[in-house]
Amino acid sequence: MTGTENTMGPYDASGLHPVGRLPMHSLPRTPDVDLDGAWDFQLLPTPTAPLGPNWKTIQVPSLWTMQEDLGEGDRPHYTNVPMPFEEVPPQIPEQNPTGVYRRLVVLSPVPGRRTVLHVGAAEGLLRVFVNDKPVGTSSDSHLAAEFDITEALVDKTNRIELRVAKWSAASYLEDQDHWWQSGLSRSVFLYTVPEIRLADVCAVADYDPETERGSLSLTVSTTGLDHLYEVDWSVRTEVLGRTLTLPVSARLGTRTLPKPSLDRSTRPEPQLPADFMDLLSINAAGAPIPPEFRAIPATMTRLPAPDAPAGNAFFALDDLDVTPWSAETPHLEDLTVQLVSPEGTVADETRIRIGFRRVRIEGRDLLVNGRRILVQGIARHDTDPRTGRVISRDRMLAELSLLKRFNVNAVRAAHYPNDPQVLDLCDEMGLYVIDEADVEGHAFASTIADDPRYLPEIMERISRMVLRDRNHPSVISWSLGNETGYGAAHDAVAGWIRRIDPTRPLHYEGAVATDWHTGHAVSDILCPMYPALASLEGYSADPRADRPLITCEYAFSMGNGTGGLSDYWELFESLPGLQGGFIWQFTDHSLDRDGDGKLRYGGDFGDETHNGPMLVNGVVFPDLTPKPALFEARGLFSPIRVVSDAEEARAGTLRIRNRQTFADLSAYQLELRVETATGQAGAVAVPTPEVPAGGEGTIDIPASVRALLSGGPALALSLTVRTREAAVWAPAGTEVAVEQVTFPRTPEPLPQAPAGSPAARIDAEGALRHPLLRRPPQLSLWRALTCHDKSFSLDNRFVRSGFFELTPVDIEVKETSEGAVVTTRYKAAFGDEVVHRRTIVALAVGDWVFSEQVSLPEGTQDGLRVGMEFEFVDGFDDAGWVGLGPWENYPDRRASALLGSWESGIDDLAVPYLLPQENGTRGEVTALTLTGPAGTVRTAHPAGLHMNVGRYTVSELEAAEHWWELQPSRKTVVHLDIAHRGLGTAVLGPDTHPRHRLPGSEYAWEWRLTLEEAD
Repeated sequence: MTGTENTMGPYDASGLHPVGRLPMHSLPRTPDVDLDGAWDFQLLPTPTAPLGPNWKTIQVPSLWTMQEDLGEGDRPHYTNVPMPFEEVPPQIPEQNPTGVYRRLVVLSPVPGRRTVLHVGAAEGLLRVFVNDKPVGTSSDSHLAAEFDITEALVDKTNRIELRVAKWSAASYLEDQDHWWQSGLSRSVFLYTVPEIRLADVCAVADYDPETERGSLSLTVSTTGLDHLYEVDWSVRTEVLGRTLTLPVSARLGTRTLPKPSLDRSTRPEPQLPADFMDLLSINAAGAPIPPEFRAIPATMTRLPAPDAPAGNAFFALDDLDVTPWSAETPHLEDLTVQLVSPEGTVADETRIRIGFRRVRIEGRDLLVNGRRILVQGIARHDTDPRTGRVISRDRMLAELSLLKRFNVNAVRAAHYPNDPQVLDLCDEMGLYVIDEADVEGHAFASTIADDPRYLPEIMERISRMVLRDRNHPSVISWSLGNETGYGAAHDAVAGWIRRIDPTRPLHYEGAVATDWHTGHAVSDILCPMYPALASLEGYSADPRADRPLITCEYAFSMGNGTGGLSDYWELFESLPGLQGGFIWQFTDHSLDRDGDGKLRYGGDFGDETHNGPMLVNGVVFPDLTPKPALFEARGLFSPIRVVSDAEEARAGTLRIRNRQTFADLSAYQLELRVETATGQAGAVAVPTPEVPAGGEGTIDIPASVRALLSGGPALALSLTVRTREAAVWAPAGTEVAVEQVTFPRTPEPLPQAPAGSPAARIDAEGALRHPLLRRPPQLSLWRALTCHDKSFSLDNRFVRSGFFELTPVDIEVKETSEGAVVTTRYKAAFGDEVVHRRTIVALAVGDWVFSEQVSLPEGTQDGLRVGMEFEFVDGFDDAGWVGLGPWENYPDRRASALLGSWESGIDDLAVPYLLPQENGTRGEVTALTLTGPAGTVRTAHPAGLHMNVGRYTVSELEAAEHWWELQPSRKTVVHLDIAHRGLGTAVLGPDTHPRHRLPGSEYAWEWRLTLEEAD
């Protein structure tokens, strides 16, 4: 093949029938030749376009769609449900970008050994050529493809060519609410194996919780021996300090009926009773055996079953003294398997790590090692802002470590099998995994699972995942894919899995999406998406309910969301049949393709049609900075829960519950401190009580802490939980939770105006004037709409209110003995009247008390906020407040927020959601202080208000499409709200609970504002 020729060779253009790909296996193989690094590269418009003379350089692994100099117009494209082209299965677009990768490799074939090319993952239809010879194809974008290239090799210099076509008929199974990308996304390497070698190892490491003993069933298969009638090879295993050796089984001769004898020289003696062949079916039916048949040996009517199929060795070890594996106690054992030749040499070997554990469903409970677990899970995609779906091991470790530090105990591999290194880390660190197949035909979900053309591909994708990952103890369930409807292909592959791996339950949401009491053939777990709280309560109480309910997706975290997470967990922890679920999802999928720090979402790369910012829905930012929603989850998932109240704390004891399923609390160290309006006090380490899993214990509060609780107005008693020992996921002393007991607060009344106090400085329109005020306090009923506020399911509810625009139509100012009374009548955008009556009392120069009364239009059903907005001149840098913090919190996302005295730079109070929207609010704030070169601002509000301090107005936030479009600002905009709506998850899932909505029409409150200019 020359530089301009394009001899494709035979291949299946559809991608539905891979050619030449080796069977999937679970064996880790060590590279002999690492092919990561620089390759020659060309991007063609179609698979059949001629190559040009000019080659560029590309790094492997990488995606050409993430590199402007290589993509040549083929850029990332985001869709959620629709395919990015108009064709229907199995048709593909004429324009089909195809990356051609070439690399020269110097190696010499080794006699008696085979050379295997390992392609970790190719996003698209992969075709492999070696020295111009077609070797094979593969179309499964997220599992490795391996090819025996021995016959195509020559001595010394060899040219390997990998062609990746972006589109194939298999693309319809990868419609996964993510960026459409292309390239080689995982490592590529060569390794060699002997002609006779290990083919696979299947290790079933079981643990019996009743006897507290383990067992190991080990099936070792080989290549090159299964055709032999006599085999003198053996398999040697080493595990748990034991070494065992068994022969490899030989091929058995085919059983046939004996030929009738033709010898008539003597009278033959009768050997069998008449009709003895009937015994075959009588035995099978379990029917009574006639007396004349009872003497017939069973071997004559039943085919013998060999100990193992030809070329295999089967080991069974029972009554083992083992430490069980769980996410809380991830104990692993080393297993070595060697294939030994007749001469006694080790021809091939592999080493894996196994964990002894048992996963069962009993009734409505998913059990691990006999105990009901709670699934504190998050759904995880592969995504990196700079490299797309190319994930380094360092990134994998950082992600999983972050999840462990935030008490997440389970990961759903959405929506394809992860890199094997992820599963290795989950085994080691302790995370349960729902392993999900690379099958999502969302755009054609109603038909594709019943399409016989797609049956082999669906079967291949799911079965290959099982074969690759079945030795991982972290994998507790197989998912048949996502959002592909429910069809014959699911029934077929579910039957195969149940036969091959009966040790794990099946999971598939599509089978239960429209009826929670069906789909048993393919889903042992009821795994709905975004259920309403009422539906969970109804299922728990329904006598037909016969499976554990574990949501595969809930708490949709797009933008400022994840509202109501604590409502879900109140049900998960209290109702039978409910066992948690997987938050959607872990990281935002926004991309920084150009390296300019400007994250982008759907449509930002010229991609049409697209689904905009729908994929910006993680609980962490792309750089793995946790969002406030993850802190909410951390508290709900804490291993320790305080279950006593303020009265007990003041009396000197703190009762705690161990929320773990298996471990005691010895892995944690504890610290108590007192939260006051002036800061934290009395921090002291306390002994960790001995509390078994699920049990309760008591902490004796030290005398120094009790003195602080009784001697002053304590806000709360905080219990900090830290790791005691270093782990791969966290150093010793890492904070994993803070629990609180809060104390009732008696509101301090605002002061009355003393005699002779100055009159309030207000203008003719009733506006307060002061040098520090750029805009005086005025009524605000609108917030920058969150993604969930704009959900189609809310039907423009907030826009219909017209509260986004308030126009004063009448202002009345009166001076009374109580102070200045200002009554303002506003007209909302669609003509409704809003009345704001305010009394302003001046306590001193720059010091006022406000009494606010707001009347909303009759029939107001719901709103966003009711409060004051005002703005200060430049020159304020820092904020301090007494209330909930330190992170952002809202009425339906504050179960883990902490009551105390907090400080922050004003610039750090904002949460920079990529699509600008309402952000940065803190609740139950009774005091606020702003400081900087311009002076000092103090506010006081006994009832506790929602506080928001930032650099941008509501209109500025709503006008921007990306956070980075907001211009740097030094102004300080303050909101103090008597009422603020919760967040909910209405884009996908339930809206905020009615108790966190704003149905009222009358609001009244008081607050104080004190302004001091700098000297």
